[in-house]
Amino acid sequence: MSLSAYLQTRRRFIAAAPHDVFELLTNPAMHPVIDGSGTVRASSSQAQRLTLGSEFGMQMRLGVPYRISNTVVEFEQDRSIAWRHFSGHRWRYELEPEGSGTMVSETWDASRLRHKWMLRLLGFTRTTGPNMERTLERLAAQFPDRAE
Repeated sequence: MSLSAYLQTRRRFIAAAPHDVFELLTNPAMHPVIDGSGTVRASSSQAQRLTLGSEFGMQMRLGVPYRISNTVVEFEQDRSIAWRHFSGHRWRYELEPEGSGTMVSETWDASRLRHKWMLRLLGFTRTTGPNMERTLERLAAQFPDRAE
């Protein structure tokens, strides 16, 4: 299977300023609200706002409930944020001002993992792209008064 299956990006225009989108993404309590996969159930983080180096947890459910820990590994105010799971894959959001809103790119990067076969076996290479599209739809819905 090609590496592109383990490095996927989706983009969507959000009718809100980069600062507003960024502030939502840095609030771990909002992650279950915008999650398009249906697996993120609740934040177990004490942090109200993520910054570089923040560690935060999420209560998850994929068949069975579990918890996952993340660390913010990239942070550029109003431009980008990324966090890494214990296994090494990253979720990254990049924000570009565009007209009256923001072009948001969400990237799932599992290209550096040693055990990629497990992700393929569990269906992540097939479902992650559509799940990211739903996440971006849900993110856009958080700014309804500004919708196109």
